[in-house]
Amino acid sequence: MNAIAAQEIKRKGISAVDEALKEGPVHIIKNNQPQYVVISETRYRELIEAEDEAYTARIRASLEDVKAGRVTRGTAEDLIRELELED
Repeated sequence: MNAIAAQEIKRKGISAVDEALKEGPVHIIKNNQPQYVVISETRYRELIEAEDEAYTARIRASLEDVKAGRVTRGTAEDLIRELELED
């Protein structure tokens, strides 16, 4: 794990984080525990894009389920009764 103590950031400033980022994501240690993770803007955008793509894929799959008739309509009570039957 690429880690840096919060105290080191206080001493050296953002340059301490910049240096550590060259090796990948930086875990910031505070009170002897990892508290934060700093990543590059490029990596952040990649993660957000991947999250958006996964969300879109889930929506498409759900729509396909509806079109294929794999989705049934009912009430919450119906679902609870159905789930209780599976015990």
